[in-house]
Amino acid sequence: MRLTILIAEDSPVDRMLLSTIIARQGHHVLTAGDGLEAVALYERERPQLVLMDALMPLMDGFEAARRIKSLAGDELVPIIFLTSLSENQALVRCLEAGGDDFIVKPYNPVILEAKIKAMHRLRRLQATVVEQRDLIARRNQQLLDEQRAAKAIFDKVAHAGCLGAPNIRYRQSPRALFNGDLLLAAQSPTGQMFVLLGDFTGHGLPAAIGAMPLAETFYGMTAKGYAAKDILRELNAKLKQILPVEMFCCATLLDINLTQGVLNVWNGGLPDGYLIRPDGERVALVSRHLPLGVLAPGAFDAHFESHPLKLGDRLLLLSDGVVESSNARDELFGEQRLLAVLDANHDAKRLFDEIEEALLAFHGQLRDDLSLVEVDLSEKMAALQLPLSFGAPKEGRPADWSGRFELRAASLRAGNPLPLLLQVLLQVHQLRPRAGAVYAVLVELYSNALEHGVLGLDSALKRDAAGFARYYEARSERLAALVDGYIRLELDIQCDAVGGRLRIGIQDSGTGFDVERALGEARGVESLGGRGLQLIRQLSDGFAWQADGRGLSVEFRWSAQA
Repeated sequence: MRLTILIAEDSPVDRMLLSTIIARQGHHVLTAGDGLEAVALYERERPQLVLMDALMPLMDGFEAARRIKSLAGDELVPIIFLTSLSENQALVRCLEAGGDDFIVKPYNPVILEAKIKAMHRLRRLQATVVEQRDLIARRNQQLLDEQRAAKAIFDKVAHAGCLGAPNIRYRQSPRALFNGDLLLAAQSPTGQMFVLLGDFTGHGLPAAIGAMPLAETFYGMTAKGYAAKDILRELNAKLKQILPVEMFCCATLLDINLTQGVLNVWNGGLPDGYLIRPDGERVALVSRHLPLGVLAPGAFDAHFESHPLKLGDRLLLLSDGVVESSNARDELFGEQRLLAVLDANHDAKRLFDEIEEALLAFHGQLRDDLSLVEVDLSEKMAALQLPLSFGAPKEGRPADWSGRFELRAASLRAGNPLPLLLQVLLQVHQLRPRAGAVYAVLVELYSNALEHGVLGLDSALKRDAAGFARYYEARSERLAALVDGYIRLELDIQCDAVGGRLRIGIQDSGTGFDVERALGEARGVESLGGRGLQLIRQLSDGFAWQADGRGLSVEFRWSAQA
């Protein structure tokens, strides 16, 4: 251990004595006769330790010590004061000026050597601490850079849908770089809007781990036209497979169908959302299920509650971070304060702002990730464009094929064949620009055949909220008990140099119905009957039916230049 030691001492005798003692101990010695010279010598030579006389001309040792400490910055340069002072106040002044120790004249070589060694150990310890601090800072910066890159990818995946739609407003306030709350919104090929608000266990990166596969599954299945219950079952199965036992996702999924005037809701573990009518009437969207990722697929309940929906309605969703926001006195915002804001609102367009203002005025800190979402249904949702995942249209060879499918009771109970049929039809590139219309017509044809044909349900039930509930309860009961019946689908594609045609035919095992009467009922403002048939007529290029009402057919046509 050979140190460079600066001795600042105005007495030549003492300076020579100290230099001799320290040089014999194996150290390199620098000397200064006053404080100014000591500061200049330190700045030039950067010694590792300083022996500083307290009382010197031009600049005393106290001021010189302060300046040397300032020049050293983060580096520890121990200063041992050399003093003949014995009063406690004077010794305290040495330490307050930046001294690390002191030694009283006359000098004891043994004590001096021990103090130099102790200061050297302190220097090495401080150097180790600084090195570890810098390493931690570099690693932390690296982690932050990686998290920012991951968040950029996460945001692009999570916001791949229609969150930017003008009728959706939301606020999310994460406690960390990643938000444990997840908000997804997308339109299906039929024009329905699906909105999913999720709240994963915990905060930050661990809470966001499940968000990527959740978002990917949600957007992928929505684009392919899967029903809300099928999407929900797949989300639960995916999270059950990948999440550790202690993690899950509280969630609310909205299936908004303005064309049919239906809102389907599934709430598993989130606070009540609200369906708010233009006249101020509120319908609570209550949690009736366990969160996603808790139950095995066989035990999961994907039952949705149905409510009538009209233009002018608003939907409000929130995570528990809203009601658990706390103020400086650690009081919770709570559900009652939220309901008070809803009760006091007189302008529906101001509701979202008023809730935000109430939260910001109330809480002093965010106790949790906070999400607040409003869907305004005062205007019809824009028509869906074909998802980019299908690729750009290509020049294809003329297609000429037909196919026939018959779904019997077990298949009708088991699932929905329409997403698969859509993928088959979209192999005909000329159909891709009208994919939304084709799928919407397929859904209406299939729903009409299943619900009114095979199951024998009457749309007249859906005239109020209670009727909606009875209709969909009866649908579930009859479908679960179905042991006989069928739906037959026929697809026929013909293409030539002039253009092409898709014909879709459907038959069911029901007793049939009066198509003309149903179309006439659809013209009634309050009637829900026949709306699907009117939509089929509007979207297709040809619409025909059998006299007994058990079979319908539609056509889509295109020219070679299309």
